[in-house]
Amino acid sequence: MFILQIAIILLATKIAGHVSVRLGQPSVLGKILVGIILGPALLGWVQDTEIVTIFSQIGVLLLMFLAGLETDLQDLNRNKKAAILVALGGIIAPIIGGYLASQYYGFSVGESIFVGLLLSATSVSISVQVLRELGWLNSKEGSTLLGAAVLDDIIVVILIAVAMSFFVGTDVSIALLIGKKIFFFIIIILAAKWFIPKFIQLFSKFQVTEGTLSAGLIICFSFAYFAEYLGIAGIIGTFFAGIAIAQTKFKDEIEHKVEPIAYGIFVPFFFVSIGLAVSFEGIGDQIGFLIVFSVIAVITKFIGAGIGARVSGFNTKSSMGIGAGMISRGEVALILAVMGLESGLLPAEYYTSMIIVIIVTTIVTPPLLKAIFGKRI
Repeated sequence: MFILQIAIILLATKIAGHVSVRLGQPSVLGKILVGIILGPALLGWVQDTEIVTIFSQIGVLLLMFLAGLETDLQDLNRNKKAAILVALGGIIAPIIGGYLASQYYGFSVGESIFVGLLLSATSVSISVQVLRELGWLNSKEGSTLLGAAVLDDIIVVILIAVAMSFFVGTDVSIALLIGKKIFFFIIIILAAKWFIPKFIQLFSKFQVTEGTLSAGLIICFSFAYFAEYLGIAGIIGTFFAGIAIAQTKFKDEIEHKVEPIAYGIFVPFFFVSIGLAVSFEGIGDQIGFLIVFSVIAVITKFIGAGIGARVSGFNTKSSMGIGAGMISRGEVALILAVMGLESGLLPAEYYTSMIIVIIVTTIVTPPLLKAIFGKRI
């Protein structure tokens, strides 16, 4: 059955992506929407099975790995001040908006704070693909977005841990949590300078098929595991793995060989899996809640991150584009929502609605980016 699902997903995503482009939208939008159509929400042809989830996880890891390979480290460093301001703006505004709206709906203080933090999460995996299609990934705006997303992930994870330790009684050492993040970046820097070039060089001399490619993938997935082990999203690990390899002479070879693997099979599963998470069961009485929180999720991120970009010196168009690029909550928020449900900080009756809110933020991001940035020549 899974073999048939592979054929259905690959066929449907390529057709949907093509139709989306013909209609003037990024191909990503069509691929996400086809997940809703094929999934449990409508046709039910594709189920969110464990194997689909695994393929999806590999897809998003490879997507961010390629983003790292295409990122100019000097640009990332030059735009660090802007990234900090964008990240802070994109965290503060959703926390305030989410907290106030949750209080209006009768949530407790702890639940309201958690929802605010949930809405402050950012996943630029979708934005990365859209910027790639539009030609904006290797730009000042693209570098700022990527830097802000990394900071956002680290800050929100720490704040979530603080909230859970305070409201749930989870025994969490904040100093240890921060220490792990610092340790991660120290190891990444050392590995990029001393280990990775020699490791790939060694594999390139092996008398085996695609030794260099295998070395790159080993580094990619090892960095993902290391990041998750230290409480950082795996996509951050693969992003920095890509940046590290980009500093070596093997960058072009690895990038050109990973792309067909990623986009030929795994990345389509990631886009479809977002749509598969949608379910319309039991939300008939929560339409108002859905609309309110969807609007708050989109507007607060757009304005908060946009103001951060404007203050750091970007013009209005670029600030709006950066704000739009930070809207998607993606897989990061989906993971946090599960944590909230299990800890009791996200009321069970609102869990499905919050999942749909997260999906809405992911769906609106591609057309917004296209409308603001347009195709870069």
